[in-house]
Amino acid sequence: MPLWRLFYHLVWATKDRQPLISPAHEKVLYPHIQGKADFLECQLHAILQGRGYANGGIEDHIHLIVSIPPKLSISDFAKRIKGSSCRYLNQEFAEDSYQFAWQHEYAVFSLGEQRLEWAIAYVENQKQHHATGQIVKVLEQTESF
Repeated sequence: MPLWRLFYHLVWATKDRQPLISPAHEKVLYPHIQGKADFLECQLHAILQGRGYANGGIEDHIHLIVSIPPKLSISDFAKRIKGSSCRYLNQEFAEDSYQFAWQHEYAVFSLGEQRLEWAIAYVENQKQHHATGQIVKVLEQTESF
């Protein structure tokens, strides 16, 4: 097996930035994404607020800190996570006439290992950053995708 140390910060928004990710949806969305990342042999370091998914995230976009092996392209990872999670939420909440969709585009930022803990902390404290206006603008410019 090759040795690799690759770290990425991915961000994508819900379709038309609709507030589609409620606390009830988070409870199934985040574990599903974790399971899909595991299936793809990727290491999910952080997803929104915490590895325990207890504090809730943001209603219209998602942040992930992930290590993706070189055998899988970043675009394929994003496509598979977005597609799988969209199908899963629409099936899970079908009786509520829930229509979930992601924007087609996404943003990706590469990280050096030295910035990994900072990036994880940023993602884990999304709700606080948004509430206090202490966001990193380049990481939150989801209007363009």
